[in-house]
Parts: sequence; C-alpha cells; structure tokens
Amino acid sequence: MKQTLNIALVAHDSRKKELIDWVRYNVNLLSEHNLYATGTTGKLISNVGVAQDLEGGREVVSYLLRDKVTCLFSGPLGGDQQIGAMIAEGKIDMLIFFCDNLVMQGHQNDVSALTRLASLYNIAFATNRTTADMLLTSTLLGDKTYERVVPDCIQQYAHRKL
Repeated sequence: MKQTLNIALVAHDSRKKELIDWVRYNVNLLSEHNLYATGTTGKLISNVGVAQDLEGGREVVSYLLRDKVTCLFSGPLGGDQQIGAMIAEGKIDMLIFFCDNLVMQGHQNDVSALTRLASLYNIAFATNRTTADMLLTSTLLGDKTYERVVPDCIQQYAHRKL
C-alpha cells in the first residue's frame, strides 16, 4: 500500500490555467494524496471536474479533489508563507509551483523564501509541468520504504552554540 503524501500546489496568475490543466490530467493520481494550495489556486483545483460516462449514454461530473484540497491564504496575503512554514515543520512532502519567471511579483521575497525552503528541506519540488509529471509518476512516490533525507546542516544550525 502506498503512503499518502501532502502536496502543495501554487501558481502565479499567468500560469494558473497551465496548473489546472495539469491537475485535470493527473486528477486520479492527485486524488490519492492531501493537497494544499494558495487562495484562488485552491478554489480552482477544488472545482476540477472529471466527466464519467454512465450506462445509457448519460454523463456525470465527479469532483474527485473537492474534499482533498485545503485552501490557504492567497500568495500575496501570506499563503506562500503558510506553505513555507508547513515545509519547515515537515508537513509538506512535495511542492508544485508553476511560477511566472517573466514578471517580478509584488511578493517576490515570499516566493524566493518558499523556493529556498523547498530546496533547504529537500522536498520534491517542481516549477514546470515536465518536472511535475516526472515527480508525480516516480516509482518512489508514496513508497513507504523511501525516506527523505533532511540535510545535516539544518540540525547543525538549529543546535549551534551561541
């Protein structure tokens, strides 16, 4: 049996459609995990519907992620920092962050801090669809025998003598 992961999903406005398309494509895999998302992104993910054909030619739409998404604050209002805190607390296993690298964000410091924490705490981290696809389909995803290694520098820094 696979382990349920906590996956954070974030997208800047210009890349929200791309993230939603990716979520729709991967809805069955994502429905096996707990999802956390910043504001509008979380609401959009919750409303991703999947059409299923029923007998008699009827079609019904299922919202497989509706109960799987925890919506946090909007990124500029602290959502990025909420996810960053969850990463530091060991509560997030993977970050999928479709960021717009062509535009300087008003909350760029928060964006930079979030990506720094993802790297520092050695969590699976994707900033584009190709990498997100590879992470989500990895044979290590949810493997209970796989242990993420938190770098020694974190413990060394936390326990340094002042």
